[in-house]
Amino acid sequence: QVQLVESGGGLVQPGGSLRLSCAASGNIFSIGSMGWYRQAPGKQRELVASITSGGPTNYAESVKGRFTISRDNAKNTVTLQMNSLKPEDTAVYYCNADVISRRYDIWREYWGQGTQVTVSS
Repeated sequence: QVQLVESGGGLVQPGGSLRLSCAASGNIFSIGSMGWYRQAPGKQRELVASITSGGPTNYAESVKGRFTISRDNAKNTVTLQMNSLKPEDTAVYYCNADVISRRYDIWREYWGQGTQVTVSS
């Protein structure tokens, strides 16, 4: 079994910054793509940013230039630095990772429990 544990959410004023972190632990042989998704009330979950094990990143258009995703492969962690936050960034943010637990195993997708980010004055 694999666990993803997020930290770093909270309340911030518009224009402020927050840093989200996610640590993967458990039965891990290799981690492929890691990423952050978010879900606002009444809306579908959407991709915010993702990063492969080799480093290439992908961002939602709405966060480009404001958010930065990074990872530490040695520590099995992924971080989302969020700057210039807007009220529309308010959502529950979920960590996501594709993991194999043994050599020649299939890739499985795991999710964290979610962390609330609220941008409000």
